[in-house]
Amino acid sequence: MDFKGFDHPGRPAGGGTRSVKVMIAGGFGTGKTTMVRSVSDIKPLTTEETLTQASADVDHLIGVADKTETTVSLDFGKISLNESLMLYLFGTPGQERFWFLWNGLFKGALGAVVLVDTRRLASSFRAIEEMERQNVPFVIALNVFPDSKNHPVDEIRDALDISPHTPVVACDARDRDSSRDVLVALIQHLKDRSAVALESR
Repeated sequence: MDFKGFDHPGRPAGGGTRSVKVMIAGGFGTGKTTMVRSVSDIKPLTTEETLTQASADVDHLIGVADKTETTVSLDFGKISLNESLMLYLFGTPGQERFWFLWNGLFKGALGAVVLVDTRRLASSFRAIEEMERQNVPFVIALNVFPDSKNHPVDEIRDALDISPHTPVVACDARDRDSSRDVLVALIQHLKDRSAVALESR
């Protein structure tokens, strides 16, 4: 895909490589750290800590009982989509007790991926609400787990109460190509929004 027509306020004069800040958000255990790890061109910075029994009552492990670690601050990675566009990836913590960190993480973000576990849709409601509150364009990425049911996209869209203009794509956060395709879908969404905004001027 050609991103040369994608304009961004951080674009350096005379062209060159543009850098874009992208958030990887979602509920607890939806695969944010996994996606950053799988797609990053560099060894990602992660801030995972071991889950303890003391956190069991506050981290709501229903549906993710096998999870042993949790992000306590952020995940960071980067990927070059081509020679002209670099994405800096910031993964958010998913647990409610760390949501106070989100405001700082969202500053300067051009767009976001909201990872959704279709077995636990409610776990990503807060992330979607935060995108809408901060007016951050986003795509929904349905992270397909082995025991996930195949729900029609329209049903997912209704259940999440999102705009018909918000892209919904399926992915496997463990797979680099699949995760990259999600990021490409986000950039295309940003391009489309930019084109509509220009036409309406």
